[in-house]
Amino acid sequence: MGIVTPDQLEKMVRVARKYKIETLKITTGQHLKMLGADQEDIPMIMEELGGSLPGTPHLKIGLRNLQACVGSPFCSFATADTREMGMLLQKAFVNRVFPGKVKVAVSGCISNCCEGYVRDLGIFAKKSGWTLIFGGNAAGRPRIGDVIADKLSAEQVILLAEKCLGYYCDNAKKEERAGHMVARIGLDDLLQAIK
Repeated sequence: MGIVTPDQLEKMVRVARKYKIETLKITTGQHLKMLGADQEDIPMIMEELGGSLPGTPHLKIGLRNLQACVGSPFCSFATADTREMGMLLQKAFVNRVFPGKVKVAVSGCISNCCEGYVRDLGIFAKKSGWTLIFGGNAAGRPRIGDVIADKLSAEQVILLAEKCLGYYCDNAKKEERAGHMVARIGLDDLLQAIK
């Protein structure tokens, strides 16, 4: 969810300096890019950072990207704890295999800083509860996601997300994004299936 501690940042800087990497980039996909790293150093860099090299390329396991704004108590506009919601979603879907990329956004208010309307699964908070959006996409064929339900509790969000992503798994073509699937099949079929 883009959360790092000062100790983790210091570790990244130490490793970058050790391997003479002059530029670090944290992407919108929440990946750390060490630009200019020598190819032969990458396994050692990953080990020192506590990660590992990816296994099979293009394996669609778990969430591709889970973004969350800082939420409450750090933002005066936020009406909910986005970190807690993000952790619930991560726990629910971390080992799930999907037909294609699944990007998730969790925002603590209606400003929707994480752009939930253009993510496969978008969630944002209001004083009345969580709103769940499904089927957004910001890529080459953009699509604004559909509001599936609002005034949800955290538990209801997880259950409804399970249903939406289950429908996606059952109906999407290989590597088809959720938004493209909804555009192809139609929203009514999805809504009927997740009742």
